[in-house]
Amino acid sequence: MELGVAIAIVVAATAGAVFAMLLVRRRAPDGGWFTDGDRAAGVFGVLATGFAVLLGFVVFLAFTSYDAARAGAEEEALLVAQQVETAQALPVEVAGDLTAELTCYARSVAGVQWDRMEEGTLGEDLNPWSVRMFETVRDVRLETPVQEAAYGKWLDERSDREQARNDRVHGAVGVIPGPLWVVLFFASAVIGVYLLFFADSGEPAVVQALIMGSVVSVIVSMLLLLQFLDNPFHDGFGGLRPVAMERTLQIIDQELELVSGDVPIPCDAVGNPA
Repeated sequence: MELGVAIAIVVAATAGAVFAMLLVRRRAPDGGWFTDGDRAAGVFGVLATGFAVLLGFVVFLAFTSYDAARAGAEEEALLVAQQVETAQALPVEVAGDLTAELTCYARSVAGVQWDRMEEGTLGEDLNPWSVRMFETVRDVRLETPVQEAAYGKWLDERSDREQARNDRVHGAVGVIPGPLWVVLFFASAVIGVYLLFFADSGEPAVVQALIMGSVVSVIVSMLLLLQFLDNPFHDGFGGLRPVAMERTLQIIDQELELVSGDVPIPCDAVGNPA
């Protein structure tokens, strides 16, 4: 979500809540609807505390998923760069192909697959270049101890790369279930309605507006924060971008110039097969 849109939502929700409070205030008795203010404040404290505790746990859950997705994207990019180096120690007949396919894998992550994560259409699909690399290395003939060591290292890096990819993809599907969103919105609505009963015609309008506006603005801001953490892959403010994989592509280009020169790349700039 764009930052401007989020600010507009907070302002609109706050303005609507303040308008509702001032409208109710016109008909509210002097001293408010509650005859026992302390008891009413105690009930509101229970509501606010329960909502705050639930919100705190959900924010922690969403942030954990967000951080895992960010760390997974960075780890995956690092492992791709390491696999390019490992591929150079494998037999010549597969080293070039694996290097080219790793380049296409990185382009696909930073291009086509990242776009699909943002759109929520990636699902359980594998990266096609991961399958191509498996087919390339499956029947390789190893002749030296160095090649055998490199092959074992390659398999370890492949497993770690797939785990990092799973962490990244997991963050794209969201971790907050629908029923939890329903409870959060219901609790927010209950708190907002309860606040309306604090309307007091004997209290200045600006104080009444401040009471309602401050609570609603904080609640709406926290809900928007949850939505952001639950959907971290986007172009908006603070969204995760494929910066690490783009940096890896630059590293691969530099390594290719030093190691194997011109390697034909079987894909376009965004990872689609050429």
